[in-house]
Amino acid sequence: MRHRITSAAGGLLLSMAMIAGPADAHGALESPLSRAAACGGTDTYAACRAAAKVAGSVLPGEWDNLRVANVAGRDRRVIPDGRLCSGGLPGFRGLDLARKDWPATKLRPGAGFTFRYRGTIPHKGTFRLYVTKPGYDPAEPLRWSSLEREPFLTVTDPKLADGSYAFKGKLPTGRTGRHLIYTIWQNSDTPDTYYSCSDVVFTAAVRKGNAPALQPPAQGPAAPVGVPWQLGVGVLLTAGVGAAAFVGLRAGRRRG
Repeated sequence: MRHRITSAAGGLLLSMAMIAGPADAHGALESPLSRAAACGGTDTYAACRAAAKVAGSVLPGEWDNLRVANVAGRDRRVIPDGRLCSGGLPGFRGLDLARKDWPATKLRPGAGFTFRYRGTIPHKGTFRLYVTKPGYDPAEPLRWSSLEREPFLTVTDPKLADGSYAFKGKLPTGRTGRHLIYTIWQNSDTPDTYYSCSDVVFTAAVRKGNAPALQPPAQGPAAPVGVPWQLGVGVLLTAGVGAAAFVGLRAGRRRG
C-alpha cells in the first residue's frame, strides 16, 4: 500500500518510499521508552490520547509498524522536517505533536546503558542513535537540525533475546534536562527502515570514581508474567514495573 504525504517538503522521494515492506517486520524502542511504544494499547498519557485523535491515526493498535520502505540510508532526504517521529507516515502523525508531556525516561549523561528494541521477527540491520542538540525545545517540531549530525551509538546485528534486541552503549555527555533520542533501524535483509522517538530527561552526571549504572534508577523490576498489555502503562508503573519490560508483554498477540 502506498502512503501519501501532505507535506511538500517530502516531495516525490517520500511518496515513492512509502510502499510498505514485508508484513512480518515490526518493532519499536522500548528502553528508553519510545512514543510509539508508550502509546501502544494505553490511553494513560495525555500525549498519547492526543496522538490517537489525529485524523487517520493507526494508534494505538499499530504502534510497532512504523516503517518506511526503500529509504536506503537517505533519511535526511526522504523524511521531512517536523515529521521525524512519524517517519512521514500519515497514520503516525500524532507522534510528531510538539508537546512537553510525552512520557520521558530519566538518564544519566555519560553513563552506560542497555538499550532494548522490541522485535517480533529476527532481522539483520544497523541501529543508529542520535541525540538532540543543547538548547532543544520539545515545544518545537523536531527537525533534522535539532539532532546532532553524527550518531552517538551505532550497532549492527545485535542478537534477539526474549523478544528484544539488547545492546550496551554509553549515553551522550553535555546534556541536562529534557531531550530526545532518535533511533533509526535500517534493515539489511528487508527494504524497511524503522524510526523511533524516545523522550528522555538527563539528570546529574555520574561522578568520577562511581561506576555508571547500566540502567537508570527509574527502571523497575521485570514485568510479572501474565499481565495483559491492555492494562496500560500507568497500571504497570503504579505496580512498580519498569518501562523496559512492559512493551514485550504484547508481543505474543502481534501478528507474524
